[in-house]
Amino acid sequence: MTTNKDMKSVFRILLPLMMLASCKPAKDIYLFTSFREPAVDGLHFLYSRDGKHWTDLPGSWLKPEVGGDSSTKPAAGGKKIMRDPSMAQGPDGVWHLVWTCGWNGVKGFGYASSRDLIHWSQERLIPVMVHEPDAFNVWAPEIFYEKDSAQYLIVWATTIPGRFPKGLEDEKNNHRLYCTTTRDFVSFTPTRLYYDPGYSVIDPMILERGQKDFVLVFKDNTRLQRNIKVAFSDSPAGPWHDDSKAFTPEFTEGPTVAKVGAAYYIYFDGYRVKKYGAVKTTDFKTFTDASDEVSVPAGHKHGTIVMTDKKTLKRLLHERKKQSP
Repeated sequence: MTTNKDMKSVFRILLPLMMLASCKPAKDIYLFTSFREPAVDGLHFLYSRDGKHWTDLPGSWLKPEVGGDSSTKPAAGGKKIMRDPSMAQGPDGVWHLVWTCGWNGVKGFGYASSRDLIHWSQERLIPVMVHEPDAFNVWAPEIFYEKDSAQYLIVWATTIPGRFPKGLEDEKNNHRLYCTTTRDFVSFTPTRLYYDPGYSVIDPMILERGQKDFVLVFKDNTRLQRNIKVAFSDSPAGPWHDDSKAFTPEFTEGPTVAKVGAAYYIYFDGYRVKKYGAVKTTDFKTFTDASDEVSVPAGHKHGTIVMTDKKTLKRLLHERKKQSP
């Protein structure tokens, strides 16, 4: 039988934990990873308090030091590049960043970690496609923390000429999505095919809507489409099904999502018109153009939206002010 004394003892143990939980800062600041062409100066950030109006955090927060290939030399002067930065925070508070570090010829992606988004670990090249002699590239890695399995899932696009039936695109542009998982960024599971919808696909982004309810947002990269679609699964590991019709204009890519109230704003890079746009949805079945509702600084390129707290934003703003001339 539980006595009052027992209950008081339990309460004394639980009370500090409850107080700590209640004091945990609310994650109500939107942070958007970014890069600037020609992608040689590294990681950029935007921030927003409402998920729709974005402000630049000036300058680079991490310079690229890994990767690079001959195809980067004309545009980047032979320098290392950082494109498509994607970031996720683990339960220990550590941020993990992955990025594209070469247009072609590089069979891995860049990786670094940070506790404060200011000081970063040594960069590493994670060679996820070295087992495929004909793999042409590793593009737009996306990192997602799987809470149920306590591991990180990383998904990217690679083209392996001759591997899959192709449409109008060249063999070196006939991509499929691949993935690996890790708990410590030291050991990685063997690379596997992640998503093959029967056509060229790049720029994956995974969204968790609820328990066993996940959405994959991606670019249909075929010559007749080149726009954004979604597919669905009860697990971030897939399999994915019921890929949608396109809901953005042609020549759009780099999707990411911000949840604002009950709506999801799907941001995309309109790379022909050189402007970011957005659509909004509540059910991922009907989509409404929301480009006039959002404002994104000119020059912003493909990144991922994450949530953080006011304390983190204040620290970043202070750091940038401290470094300003």
